[in-house]
Amino acid sequence: MKEERKRCSSVGGQAVLEGVMMKNPESGMALAVRRPDGTIVEEFYRKKKEYKKGSFPTWPIVRGVYAFVESLVSGMKITTRSGELLGEEFEEEPTKFEKWLSEKLGKSATDIAMVIAVILAVGLSLGLFVFLPSFLVSLLKLDNSFVISLLEGVLRLCIFLGYVAAISLMKDIKRVFMYHGAEHKTIACYEAEGEMTPENIMNYTRFHARCGTNYLLLVMVVSILFFACIPVKSFWPRLVTRLLFLPVVAGLGYEVLKAAAKSDGPIARAVRAPGLALQRLTTAEPTVDMIEVALVSFNLAMASPAEDIKERVHGAPEETGEAPAEKTEATAAPEQPAAPEETAQNAQ
Repeated sequence: MKEERKRCSSVGGQAVLEGVMMKNPESGMALAVRRPDGTIVEEFYRKKKEYKKGSFPTWPIVRGVYAFVESLVSGMKITTRSGELLGEEFEEEPTKFEKWLSEKLGKSATDIAMVIAVILAVGLSLGLFVFLPSFLVSLLKLDNSFVISLLEGVLRLCIFLGYVAAISLMKDIKRVFMYHGAEHKTIACYEAEGEMTPENIMNYTRFHARCGTNYLLLVMVVSILFFACIPVKSFWPRLVTRLLFLPVVAGLGYEVLKAAAKSDGPIARAVRAPGLALQRLTTAEPTVDMIEVALVSFNLAMASPAEDIKERVHGAPEETGEAPAEKTEATAAPEQPAAPEETAQNAQ
């Protein structure tokens, strides 16, 4: 059992609206959301593609870029789906423009809206964390490219920390951060070989070394060191280099995070420390009912159903090899998750 749990320690997750998504890198994603009536609905999305070992998407640095893009897209899908399960899906009639796009692109209005949301999110991030710091530093009229890059990086980091601190004060985001804490506690309990019950999971830490928070902070720090080595002074050329090399910086940050997560030496602990400290903002102490949701998602991810599951209320009978009935109800307590045969190393 100890070895099985060690192999399964790459399972990671993401907090969403009133729920948690857990990802098993070998099989797929499990989503659990608590509805207003108190029931927990669970869904499983089987992994659609697998990259062969040694192929381009698995190369060092490159794999970090692929992981970032896939996380962004899947995160938007899961967030949208969690809203739908809560009954918060917008029901307005599609506009004429949306209908025209649907006809031309062969996609639904929801899919198009999700793509637009991703584009806007990326645009806002680039504007806030790339364009704005570069522009503000350019106003200082400095002549030393190293100092310019250093100040720009520090300003970018300050903007990021201020942004996280500001949104953590929002009521809805606070609940998401509580579910984030529930996700971390669940994984921490499993990796420590603890009893997988909500009450016991509450005793574990809400901070985790493979959290996406650590990754974002590492990208910020790596960008300071990386761009300081590129001697560009003028605003527009500097901005272009930031955009061009952003994938490289993201890939480097991913590799640093993976290396730090595998070791417990003093250097690895030093690398992890800032991200773990930042998790005091991006996670919060959850309630027991939030832990229950995280545990449902975790159990489903570890069970790795052979087929997708759509809207199954928690407590349905165990998998029998056939597609489970939709929206079935029961009250059975969550069982200890079964470990899959193999799992790949994965950073959250």
